[in-house]
Amino acid sequence: MMDERRKAILRVVVEEYIETAQPVGSTHVARAPHVAVSPATVRNDMVALEQEGYLHQPHTSAGRVPTDKGYRFFVDTLVQPGPLDETELQQVGSFFAKAHGALEEMLHDTSRLLSGLTDYASVVVGEPPEDATVRSVQLVGLGARHVLVVAVLSNGAVTKAHLELADEIGEGRLAAATAHLSRWLIGRPLSDLPPVPPSGDSLVDAADAAAVSALRSAAQRPDPEQVFVGGASRMAAAFDAVDSVRRVLGILEQQYVVVGLLRDVLDRGLSVAIGGEHGVESLLECSVVVAPYEVEGEVAGAIGVLGPTRMHYPKALAAVAMVSQRLGRRLSDDA
Repeated sequence: MMDERRKAILRVVVEEYIETAQPVGSTHVARAPHVAVSPATVRNDMVALEQEGYLHQPHTSAGRVPTDKGYRFFVDTLVQPGPLDETELQQVGSFFAKAHGALEEMLHDTSRLLSGLTDYASVVVGEPPEDATVRSVQLVGLGARHVLVVAVLSNGAVTKAHLELADEIGEGRLAAATAHLSRWLIGRPLSDLPPVPPSGDSLVDAADAAAVSALRSAAQRPDPEQVFVGGASRMAAAFDAVDSVRRVLGILEQQYVVVGLLRDVLDRGLSVAIGGEHGVESLLECSVVVAPYEVEGEVAGAIGVLGPTRMHYPKALAAVAMVSQRLGRRLSDDA
């Protein structure tokens, strides 16, 4: 167990290094509130923290910088998320109050919002199209024989198709067709819709059969993974070395790597993966803060930020948590 004094020293080193990107010396740490010991005592404790793997000395006579283990202890033990300031809270509230339109547009705009809040690259990943299930389905009359079928999916996406029926169908039968269709389709993957059993009304059955056929056709159309990256250009300011920026930007262009990274972190029950913890060699100098977002109580995707290991963790954790909650609520309201 680390004693309270060494915890305070480690916290000062991490917070100062996040702010300045410069090794932190014992004299500076000794002046910090809640440390209240001499520089010599701080030096001894920093040596001990280095021996235990929490700090690293870049070169002789330099101060110390945190290691991945030091950042992990900081995140797990020493800090709490945020909070966001009043201006940022208003920015988030205003964004989601006005956010409407297609799912793809909303996810893209959300990635830009998150990047603006944190100054890091942001990633928003929607549910894989093949995994999306039907949340609601409705038949809407457009004319005597023309009908629009609208299916809202678990990932917030909306699938529409126009139908032209052989016979006229009234509003009453459309309502019956919607109810019968909903009974058999809700909760089923769009890619594997079952045949709908007869209802006993030939006009209702014809409308439902046409709707299922149209939705199956929509499911067969190529639908790329929903991945939206915002603020990639901000990474240039977050890293000191050009090579680091180049590697990170290269990874952000590989959507399958980004998707796998976020999902793997979540599958391991983490909200933060630091340095080598996420297993992507090109991102050893990076940390990822990630959270799922839910639509009507079911996980529909994930959002996260990617930045240097010396990222501002309290701010990133607060922003990701807030935006994931508001995105899920917005999509649930639209479902």
